[in-house]
Amino acid sequence: MEWKRFFRHLFATRAALHRAFPEAALTAIDSAITESERRHTGEIRVAIEASLEPLEALRGRSPRDRALQVFAGLGVWDTDANNGVLIYLLLADNNVEIVADRGCNGLVAPAEWADICHAMESKFSAGQFEQGTLDGIGRVGGLLAAHFPGVPGPRNPDELPNRPAIL
Repeated sequence: MEWKRFFRHLFATRAALHRAFPEAALTAIDSAITESERRHTGEIRVAIEASLEPLEALRGRSPRDRALQVFAGLGVWDTDANNGVLIYLLLADNNVEIVADRGCNGLVAPAEWADICHAMESKFSAGQFEQGTLDGIGRVGGLLAAHFPGVPGPRNPDELPNRPAIL
């Protein structure tokens, strides 16, 4: 059991989440996703969570496990081309997880997703939550544009909300 993690999750509040991601940052993230999705047919969803339930943290629930649950719960897997991508932020652990749908399997190496996560986590460690998230969205969007380029004509339908989900 990891007591340090337990207390980190116990004291990670929604107020801290809103300090890290004020309304202006959430609007900037929404706009960045909207702009990114003009260049590709993929769907990007951002979910931000202050903490796990403290007992879940104490029992060792991993951020990856929670990200997979959020991926399913938000329906990121349910896009027409199976190319939805979740960027999950768990602030109490200063952790970023990227979960990509099966359409991305074999196209984007796990190491590429991990590199984006690590770069975002570095920004978060420096207190640059908005910039780290915007950079991550830009990089994810670049990968989606390379593998799922936009098509000429009317913009593809927006299958998932662009506004970050606050959990």
